[in-house]
Amino acid sequence: MASDFETRAKEAFIDDHFELAVELYSQAIDINPKSAEILADRAQAHIKLKNFTEAVADASNAIELDPSMAKAYLRKAIACMKLEEYQTAKAALGKGASLAPGDSRFSNLIKECDELIAEETSDLAKHSLGEAPTSVEPSSGGKSSDGAKSAQAANDLSNQVATVRPTKQPKYRHEYYQKPEEVVVTIFAKGVPAKNVHVDFGEQILSVTIDVPGEDSYLFQPRLFGKIIPDKCRYEVLSTKVEIRLSKVEKIHWASLEFSNESRVQQKINGPSAESKRPTYPSSKPSKDWDKLEAQVKKEEKDEKLDGDAALNKFFRDIYKDADEDTRRAMSKSFVESNGTVLSTNWKEVGSKKVEGSPPDGMEMKRWEY
Repeated sequence: MASDFETRAKEAFIDDHFELAVELYSQAIDINPKSAEILADRAQAHIKLKNFTEAVADASNAIELDPSMAKAYLRKAIACMKLEEYQTAKAALGKGASLAPGDSRFSNLIKECDELIAEETSDLAKHSLGEAPTSVEPSSGGKSSDGAKSAQAANDLSNQVATVRPTKQPKYRHEYYQKPEEVVVTIFAKGVPAKNVHVDFGEQILSVTIDVPGEDSYLFQPRLFGKIIPDKCRYEVLSTKVEIRLSKVEKIHWASLEFSNESRVQQKINGPSAESKRPTYPSSKPSKDWDKLEAQVKKEEKDEKLDGDAALNKFFRDIYKDADEDTRRAMSKSFVESNGTVLSTNWKEVGSKKVEGSPPDGMEMKRWEY
């Protein structure tokens, strides 16, 4: 059964349906959780979707199950490079290269890693104080006045250098994305025990403290762009990150994670509510009922008559949009297994068996070889 999901996942991947591929690989893993091959393939699908943290986790699990799998090291390295974890990527590439000495991808990526590490080191050096200026001693001869001037210049330079302070970079990198009802903040803190992570939610404040013994404490405490519902907020400490979900009070688009005077303008995601009213201003021109015009446009779009494939595609989209979970699963399963020739909405009918292709009259089914 797992091999069936795996085969369909590979077909979906080839057709660039990466989200479907991840879903099918996940179902295969549920059946066979010890398959390093499936985990490595799901890592590749995650990379295509730019889910780099998930890709690293899958590749690492594949390596743990099968330390001799070269492609798992390659995919871990690619994902780590996207996360700017170049040292970890280089270590994975080195191990993979020893397993596949003839694969030039490893040597090319190791070279790229070295360049990025050198660039990163150079950037850090630019923020350091640099070398201390060499003091100049005045000579005891006739050039004592020149020596005094040199010493004074050196002191002035030293004072200038002393005023430069390197910008301290945050210990952990963070990112965020949002949905209409919530904002998801990710702090990339690897290997931190859950007991060392403390998160507090305020009305418009997020406070994250990571206190690992023997290390400097990490504090992230931004004033948020919009208000949140503390009781509905939650967080989870994973092996590679801390994931925080902030429940919005209003379904508005946050222009940034943190509040600023420049980002006060808030844009509604799902348009004005039925209860809200647009402001009216004195004008000599006849007024227009914009709500009525908007409703009329929506009605015209709904009643629009389409022909041919456009009408058929709209029909299928409407079915899928309003369908329950079983109907959607039935549609996805039947479409993938039949190579696009069958579309069923009955999960009880197609859920327990493979859906065979049904080509149009005069056509012949041929299996794609990859």
